[in-house]
Formats: sequence, C-alpha cells, structure tokens
Amino acid sequence: MTTALITGASSGLGAEFARQLAAQGHALVLVARDRARLEKLAAELRSRTGVEVEVLPADLTDEAQLAAVVDRVGDPARPVGILVNNAGIGLLHDFDRTPLEEEINHVRLHVEAPLSLCHAAIRAMSARNEGRIINVASIAAFVPRGSYSAAKAWMLAFSRWANLHYKRRGIIVTALCPGFVHTEFHSRMGMTTKFIPPFLWLRADRVVREGLVDNLRGKGVSIPSRRYKAVALLSRVLPGRLLQGPQRRPKR
Repeated sequence: MTTALITGASSGLGAEFARQLAAQGHALVLVARDRARLEKLAAELRSRTGVEVEVLPADLTDEAQLAAVVDRVGDPARPVGILVNNAGIGLLHDFDRTPLEEEINHVRLHVEAPLSLCHAAIRAMSARNEGRIINVASIAAFVPRGSYSAAKAWMLAFSRWANLHYKRRGIIVTALCPGFVHTEFHSRMGMTTKFIPPFLWLRADRVVREGLVDNLRGKGVSIPSRRYKAVALLSRVLPGRLLQGPQRRPKR
C-alpha cells in the first residue's frame, strides 16, 4: 500500500479520509495545526488498523510551515502516493466586512497551499508514473457565493485540467465537491445552520467514500449525491441571483 498525506486531518472530512484510507491499509501523514488532536487520531488509527501514521503539525498559511509540508510531499525517499488537499476555513461576513488579512489567509489556505502541494506531488508522481490527488472543493464552486466560491472554483478548474493533462502519466486528480456536510466547519466559523433544510445535509463517511471511488475511477470531478449533482446542472442555466441562496447571518 502507498502513503497518503492528508491536510486538515484533525477533524471533519480530513479525519474521515484518514480513517477510510487507514482501513484500506495505507500509511498516513496527518497534517493540521492542532498537534494534540492529530496525535489522538494517530493513536486511534494505529491501534485499530496497525498502519504507520506520521504526524506533521503545520499552519498552511505560514510560508515556512507550508514549505515543510511541500518538502514532505516531494521527498523521493518517502514517496506520497495519495495527496488529499482538505484543509479549509469559511468566512462568516460579507467581503466588505471581512478584514483584508483574513481574506488573504483564506486565499493562501484554499489556493496557494493546494497549488504548492499539487506541484510537489505531481513532480514526484510523474517520476513514478502513478499517483492520486483529491482536492476537496465544494458545490459552492458552481455558484456565486463570495471569495469562498471563487477559491473553490479555482480548485475545481485546476483539478479538471490537471486530471486531463496528467492522466497520461498515471496521475488522477479529482475535485471533490460536496454540499453541506455534518462536520465542525460551520460551527468553527460561527455560522448558524438553522436555515439549512435537513435533506441538504450529507454524512462525512458518504462524501469521503464517494470521493475515493470516483478518484479510483479516474474522474476529474466528484459530486456526492443526486441532489448536489442537480445543483451543479442547474447552475449552468439559472440566474446568479437565484443561485446565491439565503444570505448568512452571524450568531447573536
């Protein structure tokens, strides 16, 4: 089995990727800011599956810490066969109400970090003529919803292109585009979820399972569930004002 490096691995989809890949027998490199949570997950996975788990704490918005993860991805002595770019954050307020530094960090995490890691991974994978990359984007990539949608649209477009271009070298690149998922993502950003209908929510295990299957099948885009596939299709014909949906409100 190969080694999988997962960013944002301490919780949510990242932790679920770690569990499912470990269950398949892959060794893991877990990347996130919270060392304590990474160590706890690593201990759980070692005990449950017996796989080798490496913990690599890093803030991917920090240039030096990102460089350390890039070096690990590209290390020919310890090849990474699967890269999962999952780390992400949300911004609660409208663009004009969000401090510029928060917007810049948002772009660093959602664009600069995955770009840097994909660059290192594809160079290393090309030398071996095999490799898998999953970039966790969002159904928001298909709709106009601020700088978050813009960043995820970049990830979607990049992944589509990279999959077409590098598949001939044995490298599969998939943009995973879920909708609302039961994780800590929304509570961490302080967003109320009361307005979201229950039928729109997805389970993290389903999202990860479908993403892994679609990646193995060589798909450039993976959209879990028929309901969100319909959203992606409708985004091509509906006016932007309808696709914006209900506006977020900060918690009181």
